[in-house]
Amino acid sequence: FHCQSTSDAIRICLATPEIKNIKEILAANNHTFTVHADPNFPVDRIATRDPLGNEVFFTPHVNTFSIPSSPEIKPVRVEQEPASGRFDLSNGPAQKNIGILTSGGDAQGMNPCVRAVVRMAIARRCRPFFIYEGYQGLVDGGDKIKEATWSDVSGFLTLGGTMIGTARCKAFREIEGRRTGVYNLIKHGIDALVVIGGDGSLTGADRLRAEWPDHVAALEKTGRISKRDADKYRTLMIVGMVGSIDNDLASTDMTIGACSALERICESVDAILSTAMSHQRAFVVEVMGRHCGWLALNAAISTGADYLFIPEAPPKADWEESMCKTLKASRDAGKRTSLVIVAEGALDRNLNPIKPDYIKDILSTRLGYDTRVTILGHVQRGGAPAHFDRFLGTMQGAEAIEAILRATPDTPSPVIGMLENKITTQPLKEAIELTGQVAQAIEAKDFSRAMALRSVSFAKQLTSYKEIANFNPDSKMKLPEDKRLRIAILHAGAPAGGMNTATRSAVRLCINRGHTPLGVHNGFPGLMRGEISELDWLSVDGWTIAGGSKLGTNRDQPTPQLGAVAYQLQKHNVQALMVIGGFEAFTAVLDLARNRSQYPAFNIPMVLVPATVSNNVPGTEFSLGSDTASNVIVRSTDMIKQSASSNRRRVFVIEVQGGNCGFLAVMAGLSGGSTTVYTPEEGVDLTRLQRDITHLRTRYIKELGRSEGRVTLCNENASKIYSTEMIAKIYEAESGGFYGARTSVLGHLQQGGTPSPLDRCRANTMAVDSINWLQSRCWEAMEVPNEDNIRLPSDQLKRKYFPQVYSSSPDTAAVIGVLGSEVRFTPIKDLVAHTDFGRRVPRTIWWGASRQLVDILSGVGVDIENGGCTTEYKTCAIDLTADDLMRLYGQHRRLSKLNVNVP
Repeated sequence: FHCQSTSDAIRICLATPEIKNIKEILAANNHTFTVHADPNFPVDRIATRDPLGNEVFFTPHVNTFSIPSSPEIKPVRVEQEPASGRFDLSNGPAQKNIGILTSGGDAQGMNPCVRAVVRMAIARRCRPFFIYEGYQGLVDGGDKIKEATWSDVSGFLTLGGTMIGTARCKAFREIEGRRTGVYNLIKHGIDALVVIGGDGSLTGADRLRAEWPDHVAALEKTGRISKRDADKYRTLMIVGMVGSIDNDLASTDMTIGACSALERICESVDAILSTAMSHQRAFVVEVMGRHCGWLALNAAISTGADYLFIPEAPPKADWEESMCKTLKASRDAGKRTSLVIVAEGALDRNLNPIKPDYIKDILSTRLGYDTRVTILGHVQRGGAPAHFDRFLGTMQGAEAIEAILRATPDTPSPVIGMLENKITTQPLKEAIELTGQVAQAIEAKDFSRAMALRSVSFAKQLTSYKEIANFNPDSKMKLPEDKRLRIAILHAGAPAGGMNTATRSAVRLCINRGHTPLGVHNGFPGLMRGEISELDWLSVDGWTIAGGSKLGTNRDQPTPQLGAVAYQLQKHNVQALMVIGGFEAFTAVLDLARNRSQYPAFNIPMVLVPATVSNNVPGTEFSLGSDTASNVIVRSTDMIKQSASSNRRRVFVIEVQGGNCGFLAVMAGLSGGSTTVYTPEEGVDLTRLQRDITHLRTRYIKELGRSEGRVTLCNENASKIYSTEMIAKIYEAESGGFYGARTSVLGHLQQGGTPSPLDRCRANTMAVDSINWLQSRCWEAMEVPNEDNIRLPSDQLKRKYFPQVYSSSPDTAAVIGVLGSEVRFTPIKDLVAHTDFGRRVPRTIWWGASRQLVDILSGVGVDIENGGCTTEYKTCAIDLTADDLMRLYGQHRRLSKLNVNVP
């Protein structure tokens, strides 16, 4: 006998050998029941209900997992008093009925966004509705509009495209078509609409809202709706989210789908380069981007392309000759391949299209290169979404529900975006108008205005790409002899994706400007031993896509042998030092800066480029390698969940890296659909474990025979007592036989592999900005004041007796950080107060808002059947007004609202 109490009723399971007799008794009394074949026994099983509505199952053996829910018996929906602490404490009807549609071109990340909208709506006691096939489904109505349940979106995180469909709809462009759509919404009781699509789709949604009162009045007048319905549905709330692989919304740094499309491009081009190198071929690759060159630019940076064409920055009139000269210089330097990336909307300055076949003819006829054209096409839209698109879609989907619930009839329709690494709500109309201005500026040949309407980093990325893309032995960038520097580059700490990409960008920029880049091999021990060599252009050619550390790295500190470090710096005349690494690199640079008074060789500009999968370096929101590691964890989680789902009754506890920082566990947990996550910041105790076990048991009982696989992510240092293995054993011991638990330790997989495109782009930005910063600080330190008439203490030398570059200022030892979309240099001494050296983490974290969403979207604390939630979630979106957007893009001023929290 087994009895389970649920929010609906009671489920009773009876094991008895008298199945045949029970069947006859039920049939004789005309009692409704269903019969189910048992795969392991020749005797059937029976499902029915008692007079109180409780589900009753008869089985010939004690094995509750094989008892099916009867499709003939509908569960009784019972309204219950919600528990204290839920979002909505009322016992009334749903707060909102929310329609969800995807429209326009599909984009990876739409499905995670739909999942978040559906589940957050249920947690907020709203009723979500799928509108299939976009606006066409809205016009067609009928079975194209269907209430969505929690389980309907299971598995959505891993799927590309859009599972609820998208289609072009001519009828919606006409007023009668839109009026029919309004009728269908009212018919289903829908009073809010979430639209995920491009600028055209969002414009259509905003137009529908503006016309809504007129449509309602017309429908009432013609008798298609009652006066009661007309009064009830006087207004419609619209929230938009941009699903576009082009990343072409002017008022957001990233759109849903752009990161995944970039990943598809880089995977394809990385593969193309290997065959190109074998035959010494040139390839012209066309990528998507009709009015926006974001994909092309970032793909060029991520793959080391030799030349680039984008619509916002057309080439000069003689671009054919310039391109041939540039590519020939690289070939003359020893490079075996040539790669040109062109956006599909690329133009010259007279607005004539630049097509791949024309570029191919130029390279073939003028240079004699064996040239091929590859048009990637719709492969860019396909495949599973990358980690960042899952994260972005999930966060924006959750905030879309929050925006609906706090809106009033007078609130302008918002679009959910991202600026400065913060989720924002912006007025949809103004955001779309800004986007339209890009195409208008290009059409008017105002290319500087088109560039200004892009994100802050776009123009900087383009400038840096042009500086490092090609070998320029006679470049105008070459500096005077007295301005040229000897810059050492060193890796420290554990390997991380992007270390080699940053090194390549720094080396190539140095060479083009006339500086001497010095590679320090094997970290600080290598520096002590003098393992220093000059790096040349060709030696770093393939480092863009190389994982790990080509220079070699380790965790050793310089402190035991500071004298040896100083000796080698002086011996090799190192005038600036770039250290790429994690927390070990942070403490190493801090030690060098603190010992400047003892070792004059340390009085040179030094910069730390954060690179660690743990993302625990103070002074930055993102470290190189953290996105690559997150992608590895998410892909591994997808495969492990597939295994767990096949078994239908298994939970995996997956251990991830991160040291004492829970960043990886939280980010990958949110993107991978983890049931919960255990982090060092929260710790693990019996109360927490009991809560999670109760949740797991409840879900596996309710999903009897049709359960999905589940995973839990556990940071390696989440608890000193409750290890990953112990948590799994406790899970299984307390499962009541409803599920089993296994462990998986991902280990050093997270530090290896090809760097993700985001890490490659960040590495390039950080490296170029670091060289610029070191260069300017060195030049400042070269200035020698006139000290002829100055008397100094006997133990102090005059500046002219020191090396050419000499600076003891604390500001010349810094950490470069990505803060929002801004790159900032923070003196390392200023970060000491903001660092927990015992735990090796910054004292402030920016990703805390994501933590509770992991639990909510997996159903922890959520009444999945009736709606409501006991898990607290605090909205993190920043509301921007039309005036804010004007200040950002019209006057190019920063907003205090978007100020970062990291020092």
